[in-house]
Amino acid sequence: MTGPTERTTDPAACCDGTADQASPVAAPRMWTVDEHLADVLAGVTVLPAIELQLLDARGCRLDEDVVATGDLPPFDNSSMDGYAVRTADTVGATGEYPSVLTVVGDIAAGAGELPKVGPGQAARIMTGAPMPPGAEAVAPVEWTDGGTGTGRAAEAMTAPVADEEVRVLRPVKAGAHIRRRGSDIATGDRILDAGTLLGPTQLGLLAAVGRGSVRVRPRPRVVVLSTGSELVQPGEPVGPGQISDSNSFTLTAAALDAGAIAYRVGGVPDDAAVLRAVLEDQLGRADLIVTSGGVSVGAYDVVKEALQGGGGAGTVDFRKLRMQPGKPQGFGMIGGPAGIPLLALPGNPVSAYISFELFVRPVIRTMLGAPDVHRPVVRAVCPVELRSPAGRRQFLRGRYTPDGRLEPVGGEGSHLVGALARANCLITVPEEVTVLPAGSEVDVVLLTA
Repeated sequence: MTGPTERTTDPAACCDGTADQASPVAAPRMWTVDEHLADVLAGVTVLPAIELQLLDARGCRLDEDVVATGDLPPFDNSSMDGYAVRTADTVGATGEYPSVLTVVGDIAAGAGELPKVGPGQAARIMTGAPMPPGAEAVAPVEWTDGGTGTGRAAEAMTAPVADEEVRVLRPVKAGAHIRRRGSDIATGDRILDAGTLLGPTQLGLLAAVGRGSVRVRPRPRVVVLSTGSELVQPGEPVGPGQISDSNSFTLTAAALDAGAIAYRVGGVPDDAAVLRAVLEDQLGRADLIVTSGGVSVGAYDVVKEALQGGGGAGTVDFRKLRMQPGKPQGFGMIGGPAGIPLLALPGNPVSAYISFELFVRPVIRTMLGAPDVHRPVVRAVCPVELRSPAGRRQFLRGRYTPDGRLEPVGGEGSHLVGALARANCLITVPEEVTVLPAGSEVDVVLLTA
């Protein structure tokens, strides 16, 4: 599923394989951003559905409509601490002339055997407890004397019931303070649609209707690794010519933000054999692999050396894109006939992150079966003049406010991580534009919801 590789053919080549040395050599093909994205997305699909326990399904999308197999609540129950009564026994009740009822029992939540409430009787009942036969409503404890005989209900619900009476101080309407069976969900109701993202409240609903597991589209497992012998882990001493590995942290966090399960692999040195071994070791837990660094034209571009042209672990097509930053990119399938998609990103921090947002995030969202594969794009007025190289789609960092104001952040350099951290959008300058006057409208890719 790799994209086509541009090959150079010299029409003046002789039949014996020699070529006219004066013949021009065609330049390598330059891919547009849209062409590369389309090629990448053509190589991935929604992951097969699996059955997961509820908490394991958090962040996944349903692969089935969920229909209730029972009522919720499953029985009539009290919504208040108080007394289950017959309404006729409370007609005309006042504080001066209360209705005096005999308490025939105590009903707690989860009670099995229930006392029957007859004329002139009441049953003390707790919130969530089932309504007893004969009772038509609940008189909240605040509407009674709590069985104290003093006209005050304080602490009345904490003492066990003896043979006692309760004074109801106001009338109670039929059905008052009762949660009716099926009033929330009835048997046969479709409670969640296929494609629903499962968060805390959806998982709570599934548990409430008795589902212990659910069929979902799983979160893709993304392995992220950085390459470069100069990399050291944050917190370790940085020697001459060394830098802290920031890309693997940025890209792993971005994968988590996109909805994936992400695994960060520490920096891999510039050794093709070591890289192949690391990739082989990671294949068993990966639905997608993302690398950064080693994709340009340098002498130590280890990812190209390890993977270009079938270097053992698989074949990746390396290409140049008409974009800035992020010109060098790679995409292919590694790890056998079925193949695991691998996206190889540039090593400069800003280039790596922008490449992730443009290409990797849509892959993760596609694997999830999410409806919003791409970041939202809005139009906004840029208050300053922008310049861009001819033939490149430029992505500048910016800040966008809810009222539509836009300002660039930092410069064009692909190493400016300070400016990147302050940005919440990408300002897009089209390929055919080299100078964009102040006050022009631009496309803005929003990086936050």
